Amino acid sequence: MALDALSVDSVVVRYGNIAAVDGASFALPRGRVLALLGPNGAGKTSLLRVCEGFRRPDGGRVATLGVDPFAERDRLMPRVGIMPQGGAVHPLAKAGELLRLFASYAADPVDVDYLADRLGLAHTLRRPCRRLSGGELQRLALALAVVGRPELVFLDEPTAGMDVEARHTTWAVIADLRAAGVSVLLTTHLLDEAERLADDVVIVDRGRVVAAGSPAHLTTTAGIDRLTVHADPALPVADVAGCTVREEAPGRYTVDSPQGTLDAAAAAAVLGWFAARGAHVTAVHSQRRTLEDVFLAMTTRKADR
Repeated sequence: MALDALSVDSVVVRYGNIAAVDGASFALPRGRVLALLGPNGAGKTSLLRVCEGFRRPDGGRVATLGVDPFAERDRLMPRVGIMPQGGAVHPLAKAGELLRLFASYAADPVDVDYLADRLGLAHTLRRPCRRLSGGELQRLALALAVVGRPELVFLDEPTAGMDVEARHTTWAVIADLRAAGVSVLLTTHLLDEAERLADDVVIVDRGRVVAAGSPAHLTTTAGIDRLTVHADPALPVADVAGCTVREEAPGRYTVDSPQGTLDAAAAAAVLGWFAARGAHVTAVHSQRRTLEDVFLAMTTRKADR
């Protein structure tokens, strides 16, 4: 059985008396995309630095491609690709020179011209990096991270500053990496991006993992925001199973819960209420919570107390 591409076990990272990461645990299986989400200051960057081998954790253990990333960083680096937030390239270096330099370090690099064309960078290769736009710098940073055919890629805010077309191109490249068996850990503040790309999501807040699972699992277990039922008009509406049933238009009933979400038992009770009245139900629509709803609920809960 293959080891996980990344294993984070009870990791602690401290800066003085402050625990930026406070016992975080999660795993990234090989060949999957994991989105590490959290508000600013949640500990994402500290976790990335530990996983990439730039910092030793103050507690717990990390295994990146099966090795200690800090102790064996020189051995690990040829096997990983890192796209830091903001690009972080020398402003006077030419884009093509950087890309070819990074390719020269790899045993079996991706063809530079193909990669530049794939990411819409062919016209920028002769330009110094200081003359590239923010979106072009982001795409160059992505190219530098993947040109060496890594087994694991760390992408920190990969589509920040990109226009719509470049964002979709980046999404396609990430999908290609996954299809090729490459493991990807990405951070993003775009919750729709995480929901679209990630097999698994880990949400951190104040240094702790507060939720983990697939996007579908997290949104399904979060419940239903609203239920809409189309049935016979003018039924004697009432509160059912703690939910409020209203006829918003003739024959169209909305069902809301004071808790904000309906669980499966409440939804079944409401539909049973319609059946008990002999109502002819023609349609039922449920509006499930999004990953953004889950994220906001999990990361604002402590602040509201």
